[in-house]
Amino acid sequence: MFFKKKKAKENNSEEQNKETNNAMKSSQIEVPNLKEKIVEALKTVYDPEIPVDIYELGLIYEIKVFPVNNVYILMTLTTPNCPSAEELPGEVKAKALSVEGVNDVELDLTFEPPYHQDMMSEAAKLELGFL
Repeated sequence: MFFKKKKAKENNSEEQNKETNNAMKSSQIEVPNLKEKIVEALKTVYDPEIPVDIYELGLIYEIKVFPVNNVYILMTLTTPNCPSAEELPGEVKAKALSVEGVNDVELDLTFEPPYHQDMMSEAAKLELGFL
């Protein structure tokens, strides 16, 4: 009798663990899919002085998605004294946070390496007449 009760408790415990794991999985979006959604959201942010989105301009250096869907973004600006320096990082963070499934966003602004036009995508260069 003792073994039957113990076995029943083990089975219940296993079922609860499976339910917990499934609930955790359903509350998280697959990491590659989430990163793609963040990139799409960031493509809606434009430098006010340049008619190209900041992602195609090459201002986003890095996007990392960590467990529990915490996001790290490393970005730059066209120049350290960019007139949009106070607005763009906040807008980038807000857009990333607005993506469904994102838990938190940490954003770092860097100027190393310094921004250069070569960092633009082919689409951005074409849009701005550099090709």
